[in-house]
Amino acid sequence: ADFDGADARVISTPRWEGKTLTGAAYVQHHMFPNFYFHATTAYDILRWKGLPIGKRDYTGRVRVK
Repeated sequence: ADFDGADARVISTPRWEGKTLTGAAYVQHHMFPNFYFHATTAYDILRWKGLPIGKRDYTGRVRVK
């Protein structure tokens, strides 16, 4: 119930200087890119430090039929 209508809520932060996004636009244009940037950067740093990880460790198991 807490998330009902969250896609239409108005989101704003002080650094946006009065500009707003809907909840859906915030997730699509701010949250997801920010999350994937940091996940990719962490992956890159771990590989650079010598951790033997590869694409499957990053993307997970592909569930095909």
